Amino acid sequence: MSGPRGVIVTGGTGALGRAVVLRLLERGARVAVPWRGAEGWRALQQEAAGAPLFGIEATLDRPEGATAFTDEAARRLGVLDGVVLAAGGWAGGARFDEAPSGQWESMLRANLGTAANVCRAALPHLRKQGGSVVAVGSRAAETGGAGMAAYAVAKGAVHALVRVLALENAGDGVRFNAVLPGTIDTPANRRAMPDADPSRWTSPDAVARVIAFLLSAESAPTTGALVPVDAPA
Repeated sequence: MSGPRGVIVTGGTGALGRAVVLRLLERGARVAVPWRGAEGWRALQQEAAGAPLFGIEATLDRPEGATAFTDEAARRLGVLDGVVLAAGGWAGGARFDEAPSGQWESMLRANLGTAANVCRAALPHLRKQGGSVVAVGSRAAETGGAGMAAYAVAKGAVHALVRVLALENAGDGVRFNAVLPGTIDTPANRRAMPDADPSRWTSPDAVARVIAFLLSAESAPTTGALVPVDAPA
């Protein structure tokens, strides 16, 4: 098996996370998913159709919640050698000085906070045998993100965290990379942008395939990379 044996996928009940979970299960991994909505978790279970998938109700934007989830996930998986950081949130539509005052903190907490908390909790497990962490960043953070300052800054901070952790953990055999999607073709995005052309967007499965590659042994020389994944597919 060229991929990881035990993987945490945060945001695993969302459109992108679900595609990642199913792709990893197909490749023979055992997967643990934190969930907050029982309906989304049950739907994912049905799609997984009896594959080795574990779900744990968890709140990741607090360090203690992330640690409790990660330790329990590692116990259930048997080994933790992969982490996908797909949890997050989006807010935008207003200029920086006109956006709601709480948007800055909420975007940092949802995107950077959850990623940092899970990384901190997962590193002791990953250092035991090495592994790979893939964060979901955003092209908007690299291209400017006009009208979505809080989101773009939070994702830019995730990119910086990936680069820092790649350097700090290279000697321990733990790799950190990020994928940078543009607009992903999800039901939510189609509802939010009914006049857009979704043929120009990227499918969740296309992004999931790149994530699976970055988790696998085939990408072993790659760490600290920010990989654009924004072509139609």
